[in-house]
Amino acid sequence: MIQLRKPVVLATSLALAALAGMAQAADGGANMQIAQAPTPAAPVAAAPASGSSGSGLTWKGITLFGTIDAGYAHQTHGAPFSMNSAQGLNYVLARNSNQSVSSAAQNGLSQSVIGLRGDIGFAPGYSAVFRLEAGIDPLTLRSPNGPQSLVENNSRPNVGGQISANDSSRAGQVLNGQAFVGVKSDRYGTLTWGRQNGLLADAVSAYDPNGSSYAFSAAGGSGSIQGLGSSQAARLDSSLKYQIQVDKLAVLNKFRFGAQYQKPGRQSNLFTPDGTSGSAWELQLGADIGQFALEYIHAKKNQAIADASLSAAQFATLPKNSLAATVSDNTANALVASYTWPKLLKLYGGYERIRFANPSTLLPVNAIGVGGYTLSALTQTAYTTNRVQDVYWTGLKYSVTPQLDVTAAYYAYKQNSYATGVNTGCSDTRAGNCAGTFNAESLVGIYTFDRHWKAYAGLMWSRAADGLASGFLNTSNLNTMVGGQFTF
Repeated sequence: MIQLRKPVVLATSLALAALAGMAQAADGGANMQIAQAPTPAAPVAAAPASGSSGSGLTWKGITLFGTIDAGYAHQTHGAPFSMNSAQGLNYVLARNSNQSVSSAAQNGLSQSVIGLRGDIGFAPGYSAVFRLEAGIDPLTLRSPNGPQSLVENNSRPNVGGQISANDSSRAGQVLNGQAFVGVKSDRYGTLTWGRQNGLLADAVSAYDPNGSSYAFSAAGGSGSIQGLGSSQAARLDSSLKYQIQVDKLAVLNKFRFGAQYQKPGRQSNLFTPDGTSGSAWELQLGADIGQFALEYIHAKKNQAIADASLSAAQFATLPKNSLAATVSDNTANALVASYTWPKLLKLYGGYERIRFANPSTLLPVNAIGVGGYTLSALTQTAYTTNRVQDVYWTGLKYSVTPQLDVTAAYYAYKQNSYATGVNTGCSDTRAGNCAGTFNAESLVGIYTFDRHWKAYAGLMWSRAADGLASGFLNTSNLNTMVGGQFTF
């Protein structure tokens, strides 16, 4: 089991700061500047939960960047704060959402991070690119560790005994965000390798009106939407990613193509070994026509893993720091779009269908999962009847003033009944494989003081019904949060 504590995160932060200091000293400070990030090959933005707003401290093509996001939240039905979960609190309704919670909170708009990125030219029209990103908990200065938050709930009763917990690919690694290297060509596009956001995750975040915010978006609060049914698959270790954008193609202002592939087996977090999983591949087609933009994404993930805490019975016989997991082969198709009225209003919409099937190749018991955690209790026959989940969202962002944006959004999930035997066709709370629905609405205002400072306040009401509420202590939660964000 890998668990990185406060000293590791502090050492990483100090090392990155030292790099920036050396850069300034090497050039006498003359070339140190606040600079915009280089324009990517495709405009589908990386998930806001992964990093900064695009500014940074740049020296000779290498940029030190960071985001700190923290505030205060109240929930009508929540669970106590977790020191390991990237979210800290379960902003979206969860199975263990029970009591009224008022707490210091983190990462409401986006994940707090510190990192380095580079775009260094080496020939006319060509440059080497890289990104090294460490997510941090701004309240405890720990490295986010979703699997560890689940371990802390091992054997704990659902009623009154559990803390907030979230499965995640951020599993205590130093570079728990993106960590990749590659080559960019002005003409031929960008090719990168390493730990990277999936194309689906990029598209969901770019076309979600709340940018996959943890506190105000069901797409951010539940990472499985970005990872085609598995939060861990939102980022793909050991993946090769290609993206290109062509300007002025026929009637299109812009045309985009992307492809991504992850090898099967033991994965690598660029420099160090990570968990075991199956292969994945994703394809993206996108275009801009006037003020209208859209993307289509098709994605497949084999041996997708969804971690869970051990039950009391499992805990009695299995390693105490291990986890349970459901394994499946997942396929997703998504269509997302936006329409912009310049400087005033932007409309967003998206639809994603995820199909879960039993894995064609079984994962061995006691396989090593993301972050080095042992998966000692595996379920690999949950989807003999395929589970189908439809996800919809829409919303708008309105610029009340040049400094104040207000966003309203709606999210909905719907699943079929994939129960077998006596529960076949069920549509109530008797089991989690009965048909069910989940809905959420949010409203948030963001005031931008300057390019570095923002303040925000908002709410999200989420609720579940029938199969998607099976085993839940409550069926709704109203989350309200105020906070601030600093980026550099």
